[in-house]
Amino acid sequence: MDRRARASAARAENEDHVRKKDLLCVAVMAAFALACCSRKPAAAAVKLEGAGGTLPAPLYAKWFAAYTGTHPGVETHYEALGSGTGVKKFIDHTVDFGASDAAMTEDEMDRVDPALGVQLLPVTASSIVLIYNLPGIPQLKLSRKAYTGIFLGKVVKWNDPLIAKDNQGIKLPAAAIRVVVRADSSGTTFAFTNHLSAISDAFARSMGPDKMPDWTIGVRAKGNDGVAATVKNTPGAIGYVAYGAAKSGHLSVASLENKAGAFVAPTTASGLAALDSAMVTDDFIVWVADPEPKSSYPIVTYTWMLCYKKYDQSKRDALIGLLNYSLTDGQKDAELLGYLPLPAKVADRVRAALQTITAT
Repeated sequence: MDRRARASAARAENEDHVRKKDLLCVAVMAAFALACCSRKPAAAAVKLEGAGGTLPAPLYAKWFAAYTGTHPGVETHYEALGSGTGVKKFIDHTVDFGASDAAMTEDEMDRVDPALGVQLLPVTASSIVLIYNLPGIPQLKLSRKAYTGIFLGKVVKWNDPLIAKDNQGIKLPAAAIRVVVRADSSGTTFAFTNHLSAISDAFARSMGPDKMPDWTIGVRAKGNDGVAATVKNTPGAIGYVAYGAAKSGHLSVASLENKAGAFVAPTTASGLAALDSAMVTDDFIVWVADPEPKSSYPIVTYTWMLCYKKYDQSKRDALIGLLNYSLTDGQKDAELLGYLPLPAKVADRVRAALQTITAT
């Protein structure tokens, strides 16, 4: 083959290669276009909005993030505004669920739209502890008379005989006791004042159980974290918080005298002993005001999710999935964060109650 023929053949081969390449590009682009046209749009995430108590907020944050990690189609947003605000928002139907450390009253439930209904669900529990700031005194015992006296404004010095008699060998300062209480409407406050009212007639007459009592003593701070921070930064201070707030803040916690006369520290075992002593009714409204077992810590509370009985299908399915997770695998996170896992028999009953939540 002469030079001209070889050049012609090469050109022909190159043109054929270009045509094949062009055809391949067209085929790929057509396939891509077909795939794009046939692909279904991604489903929008179901968003659940909640608000309420500061007590369960760290545990809720853990649960909601973990559930979304395995169920990216569900997004849950929770505002820790206090139990009282959570109840109000739930009544007003500006959230999908509320949260409170005080179960809703009949009057509050009657204010919810009857078409929606109400289902209270205890999902975790907590000890309510007394934190204090006394440098050099990592352990402290407080009798029932001592701590009720402090919150009645009758025991005002740390070396008061009511405190000193149960803390032999500890040099208590002759310093003023600086009481810190909640500034907001709080289920933690309700649980604490419910206990004080159960063990002290004087407290029951003057204050009584209340989410936001008219305290005559103390400085006020918002939320469990606010009380914890104020006590931590105030020498001589004492305040009440959920045990989880004390644990995360590395604060000193007093051992309290229980109904049996034993001084008990807040632990998972002592908290569960208290919960196990209470009868949980079908409506899941239960108070553990003054547990009797000698091994029990004296101040504990369940904390409730406030749910409607009617949701649209997508929100109902998302909420049921989230609650099922919280009541099973999620319970394993409770103790690590300073909460009390639900007793198994209670958790089983709560899961069964999920069937009352239906789709519209």
